[in-house]
Amino acid sequence: MASFEPSQFKLTKQVNRPEILLGLVLAPESGRVFCVGSDGQVTSFNLAAEKPEPTILATHESYATGVAWTGEFVVSGGYDRKLIWTRLADGKQVRSFEAHQRWIRQVVASPDRKTIASVGDDMVCRLWNAGDGKLLRELRGHEPVTPHHFPSMLYACCFSSDGKLLATADRVGCVMVWEVASGKRLKTLDASGLYTWDPNQRRHSIGGVRSVAFTPDGSRLLAGGSGKIGNIDHLDAPARIEIFDWQQGERTHEIAADAKFKGLVEKIVFSPRDGWFVAAGGGNGGFFLFGDAASGKLLYQDAAPTHVHAAAISASGDEIFAAGHNRVAVWRLGSKAAPAAPKTA
Repeated sequence: MASFEPSQFKLTKQVNRPEILLGLVLAPESGRVFCVGSDGQVTSFNLAAEKPEPTILATHESYATGVAWTGEFVVSGGYDRKLIWTRLADGKQVRSFEAHQRWIRQVVASPDRKTIASVGDDMVCRLWNAGDGKLLRELRGHEPVTPHHFPSMLYACCFSSDGKLLATADRVGCVMVWEVASGKRLKTLDASGLYTWDPNQRRHSIGGVRSVAFTPDGSRLLAGGSGKIGNIDHLDAPARIEIFDWQQGERTHEIAADAKFKGLVEKIVFSPRDGWFVAAGGGNGGFFLFGDAASGKLLYQDAAPTHVHAAAISASGDEIFAAGHNRVAVWRLGSKAAPAAPKTA
């Protein structure tokens, strides 16, 4: 049950930017975020400051789309297929190499910050030692070509809260759950309801799973994207989330946003204290969807002033940090008032 009060969900700060911000990671309890975007730059913002000023840490050769924070390093990846380790103590780039054969879509750190996972359009997930950058393991299984004979993409990955599991998800709605320690594939899930193929006018596909997240107890897995799209030239279908009991391989719930909240769910994150989740994304506009994974119910929906590509929740659970088209911003979540204590005589 959510303890926040939707009517108190307020935009409190935003920083306008010339680029499209495609990734964001939060350094917990600091108000400092690290963003990557269409200009290839890795940029730091202290959003706790009255007037946050950007600090450029690294630059990729083209779009930068994934970023992770380990405490010591920021690790970024992008279209240039490179992973770059930037040491925060002195801003030095200590490591840069070609980590995938195609576009790196997402980069995440394990909860203990010792392992980096990266996924790319070579359809491989690679696990790296966060400290020295050594390759630990490759996870292979996603098909490189769609059923309609077009190249596929490996869009998303996430760790479970205990770091023992990793999920990966691709363009056609295939989601795989892996055991991190052994690299063993534990389950394959079908989220093809998030994939659209137009066999007639354009002979083109769109959608796919753009975000995945385990529930805090690791028992369920959420996959986010868009519902079936009528006009593939536009993201004109409502945002959609599918929830799985991944161990049983069963879809337990399907959540569709109201018709006015169209586009892709780009990021799903759980509250650190109350168990609800927020899904963020967009099409022509942006949105936030708050939900309960156990019941499969939406708790609240609201518009965002921009297509949101990435989001994070503060350690206290009362702020959401988000990045998207031409801005990075902070929203505050109000809490429901505690019931008054009964009066005594």
